[in-house]
Amino acid sequence: MLDTLFLVCAVAGGSVLALRTVLMLLGVADHHAIHGDADGDIDPGARLLSIHGVSAFLMMFGLVGLALLRESGVPGVGALTIALLAGGAAMWGIAQAFRLMDRLQSSGTLDLRRAIGEEGVVYLTLRPGHGGQVQVAVQGRLGVYEALSEDDREIATGASIRVVDVRSGLLVVEPVA
Repeated sequence: MLDTLFLVCAVAGGSVLALRTVLMLLGVADHHAIHGDADGDIDPGARLLSIHGVSAFLMMFGLVGLALLRESGVPGVGALTIALLAGGAAMWGIAQAFRLMDRLQSSGTLDLRRAIGEEGVVYLTLRPGHGGQVQVAVQGRLGVYEALSEDDREIATGASIRVVDVRSGLLVVEPVA
């Protein structure tokens, strides 16, 4: 009886795990079903109860249970206990792997506040009261941004500048001496 339970769990868990992995590699699997919502905020308990987590539990539970019963001669209760621990460890390992993969992602959202302190060049002349454009690297991306100077003088195209503040989506810059 216990032998059959372990076999069914091993086959069911292994089949689902293999199918989901192939679908993920082909790009067919639903990304949100695997990783949670778009922001990556997911309850740790939900990571354990994901499709991958449950199928890993079933597969390891079944394989370890079968090995203990058939090969090691461990009695039923001992095999069941160790198989439950092995399944739990597999489920926890899958949850940790997905947690680590989520940390590799970045939102890609540009945060202009990170430009403060960066140096660049004037792209379009900055005129007092009108502003202009500057070219600055923000978060590793070189871009052209609307800017203004608190100085009452004009800063010509090609002049070196430093970003000192961000106001209403505009970079506030000063000339670099």
